[in-house]
Amino acid sequence: MRMKDINAQKTPQRTLEDIKINVKLKLAALWASFMFFYIYVDYFGLYKPDYIKNILAGKVFVFDITQIFLLTGLALTTIPALMIFLSVTLSAKVNRWTNIIVAAVYIPYTLFNLAGEFWMYLLYGAVVEVVLLLLVIRHAWKWPRIGHT
Repeated sequence: MRMKDINAQKTPQRTLEDIKINVKLKLAALWASFMFFYIYVDYFGLYKPDYIKNILAGKVFVFDITQIFLLTGLALTTIPALMIFLSVTLSAKVNRWTNIIVAAVYIPYTLFNLAGEFWMYLLYGAVVEVVLLLLVIRHAWKWPRIGHT
């Protein structure tokens, strides 16, 4: 054997470290990802033909733009935004059920947003959002228990 081959055999292979991520951080990351899609789907809607014209006329879809409409929209955005923080700070038991319930409620709400005109970007956004919400439910449901691996 050559000296080069002997040194290669003695050097251990360099394996990448894979750190186990706490379920709270996984949930917070999923909610953050959900929020990006949630906001960008609405943002890209501004590019649809006549959308800005309708906004200037005081309409979004079939709804009049009123203080109640805007407050409702902001409230519906506040909940998943707060879930990023709550997923990290709530106690495990409360956290688990809060994530399951909020994600389950947001699935039909997300699908409701598909009502009306058919646009591929809306369908794509809804599919990604529902997958993220299902992952929230899955990770919360399978929350690790003490003494289990």
